[in-house]
Amino acid sequence: MKAGVFVGLAAALAVGLPFAVHAQHFPPPIDEPAPAAQPAAPEQPPAKSTKKKKAEQKAAKPAQSEQPPIVNLPVEPDGAPPPADAPASPPAARHSSAAAPSHSVACSGAFAKNSSHIRLAQIFGAQNLTFTEVDGAGSTKLQASVLYPKDPKRHLEVMWKNEGSRANTSVVVINGQSTWTGPKGLRLGLPIAAVEKLNGKPFQLAGFDQDNPGTALDWQGGALDKIPGDCKVSVRLVPDPKASEDARKEAGGATLMSSDAAVRAVKPTVGEILIGY
Repeated sequence: MKAGVFVGLAAALAVGLPFAVHAQHFPPPIDEPAPAAQPAAPEQPPAKSTKKKKAEQKAAKPAQSEQPPIVNLPVEPDGAPPPADAPASPPAARHSSAAAPSHSVACSGAFAKNSSHIRLAQIFGAQNLTFTEVDGAGSTKLQASVLYPKDPKRHLEVMWKNEGSRANTSVVVINGQSTWTGPKGLRLGLPIAAVEKLNGKPFQLAGFDQDNPGTALDWQGGALDKIPGDCKVSVRLVPDPKASEDARKEAGGATLMSSDAAVRAVKPTVGEILIGY
């Protein structure tokens, strides 16, 4: 209890004493010179707060591009979102729009009854067409418009009823190594059995010892007898080069049927296709 009273009394006295009295009891020494003033230390920049440093570091970072807002597509009744618009297709090449002409002979279009040399040039290109002399039956020579004259695989001959104006189709000839096809899929190298199948029945042909050897004479009312476009089609069959001479003689005569054993024995194939009006 006494200790607490003493402390409280000392505190009150310290507050109550005037400042001047306190100074008189402790005057500064007279004989000693006052200490020289120390140079002031250079002022240090105020330390940056942690928050301020973080803010500056954030500002120093390159701004990131803002992400586009997410748009919710409307939902169709079946629960699936509508398909996104397809990217626009690049423009087609200027010359790719023109389709390449077909290498199949039909009794219409380029080879219609009223066609002409000029029409062939318009369709296949004048650079792919010439008017020249070609081989005819036997040792004869004929004038014809020839497509792709320098390309045996695409070679095609067209003869005209009006040779002077080179107009009005007379006969279209597929021969040699040509890969052109005729009506119903006729092509060079086709075996006689396959020709019969296209016709739907046996047909009549000239014997292989005639002036027109192996030429189809009558389709017997089969599919090759009636071709759309008011034209007629014929083929010339050639015997297998390996057929014996005796077999060839047996396949002679004015007319034979494609189903005859003597004809099948020489294994004939299509060597020429003629489409005419």
